Amino acid sequence: MIDGPPPIVPVPAAQYPQVRGRRVIVGVPGVGFRGDVRADNAVVQGSRTFVPVLTEQEYYRAELHRVEAFAVLVPIERVWVEEPGGSPVDPPPQPLDRPLARHPRPAIDGTSLLGRRLIQAVPDGYLRDLRAVSEVHVSHAGATCVSVCAESAWYAWALDGSTPKSTEVPVTDLWIE
Repeated sequence: MIDGPPPIVPVPAAQYPQVRGRRVIVGVPGVGFRGDVRADNAVVQGSRTFVPVLTEQEYYRAELHRVEAFAVLVPIERVWVEEPGGSPVDPPPQPLDRPLARHPRPAIDGTSLLGRRLIQAVPDGYLRDLRAVSEVHVSHAGATCVSVCAESAWYAWALDGSTPKSTEVPVTDLWIE
């Protein structure tokens, strides 16, 4: 059995010279946070630095169709970049002064996988930015699998109807992010 992928650790966006296309978490410490958004490179207005942030669907629409997209300007101190790393052990709960690390869990333990972001174990590490296009099922070869596709293909499917190329992956090689 594989130990599992490292968790997603939020790192302050100010530590990165470029964040374009990165998955980020935005929020207000002590209040709450929102994920599933992407960033563009920081901009300076007056004496303040902001990170343009847009939903993942808008990010992929802009990338796939090469169009401009509306982005909200978020103060850089309220933006964290999602970075794989850290300890695979769950830390104790902490106050909401920053987003907490998210620890993957085995997909075999999950229900309702359709559309969920998954991580796949491969011989040299882990593949991220995958989406489930099926629930757990038995393949033609008799293996218990989940069909997955690249996240960009998942969004292209929603944006222009192009059916994603998917691959059956043994459920034992998958984690829910």
